[in-house]
Amino acid sequence: MGPLGNKQSPVARALLCLLVAIGLLLAYAQNRSHAGAQTNSRKKSLGRSAQRKNSAASPSPSPTPSWLDRLGEPPPPPLRPSPKVEQQISPGDVISVETTEVMLPVIVRDSNGRLVAALTRDDFHVFEDNREQPLRDLALRQVPVDAILMVDASSSAARNLDDFRRAAEGFAERLGPDDRISLIKFDDSVQLLQDWTKSRFQLQRALTRIVPGMFTRFNDALLLAAREQFNSSRSRHAVIVLTDGIDSGRGTTLESAARALLEAQVTVYVVSNTEISRAEKLAALDELTRGTDASQRFNKLQIDDLRAGLRALDESEQTLEQLTAATGGRLYKPRSFDALEATYAEVSEELRHQYALYYTPLNRTRDGGFRRVRVEATNPSYETHTRIGYFAPRG
Repeated sequence: MGPLGNKQSPVARALLCLLVAIGLLLAYAQNRSHAGAQTNSRKKSLGRSAQRKNSAASPSPSPTPSWLDRLGEPPPPPLRPSPKVEQQISPGDVISVETTEVMLPVIVRDSNGRLVAALTRDDFHVFEDNREQPLRDLALRQVPVDAILMVDASSSAARNLDDFRRAAEGFAERLGPDDRISLIKFDDSVQLLQDWTKSRFQLQRALTRIVPGMFTRFNDALLLAAREQFNSSRSRHAVIVLTDGIDSGRGTTLESAARALLEAQVTVYVVSNTEISRAEKLAALDELTRGTDASQRFNKLQIDDLRAGLRALDESEQTLEQLTAATGGRLYKPRSFDALEATYAEVSEELRHQYALYYTPLNRTRDGGFRRVRVEATNPSYETHTRIGYFAPRG
């Protein structure tokens, strides 16, 4: 047995080694196949992830139109009931043009930016939906102004209320004998502090009742001003608002507010403190980012907050530019609160140089549709400013 076992031992060992090698090869092949499947799965997963990232970063081929482009569409349903102002005023029907005559407040400036006075009907051309309209014989009239002074009393804008009070009093002193003024403040709520008055004393008394709040219901304030205050066709309608334009309300969209303002034929002037806030945030950011890496890591939350605030100011400024341009108004950006009085005086001067242009539309269809309007001066060096259009009567 021993000699026979010794003779077979090398053969057995060879067979055993062969079997082990075959087993290892099979195991290796199976492992490669499984690993390849996992790799392909990961590649597919990563491919889908990258596709999602690229899709999010790329602009949509058919972007949603801006609120300006949607003005001719039916208004969207409200997200919640409109807020109530002081005295429990409930929003009524939207004001629209109820006569066949259209009035356009128009500002004209020369090539140097100076206001142009003493123009006549022959100095203007009015187009409605790109169709020139015949102006009436009495196209230029002296029309009184109903002006709302609106103030942002939120924590972000209410540090210099005394400067606003002085500017508001100076603005009231420049009003004409038939002009009226009212006062609205907005923060956590929207409050009508003074209804229409010609009395500077009543306005001064109302200005003392402004107290700071926390939030900024800017869009709510614009909507309610348009719907509740401007119900007279005897006058030009203007809103002069001091704000940074950053809305923290949750109910009214800018689109809804802008639509209501155009329906009520309101010209919006914004005195924006965005330049003041931007300078303060940039100074604070410069101070924090000049430190060591360790200090910047420690102050990361504050640095990120300042950068987010700067982005919000940029977005707000763009929105305010669109709003004032659409309503025929203007955006003012004083660099200090000391300049508020001069800025409000400039708004008053513009209102005094505002032409009231009247015409009867050739399109008599009463469908409630939006009519786009353009005013041109016969002098090509003059620049005209008016609202972008109006809503026709319905029924």
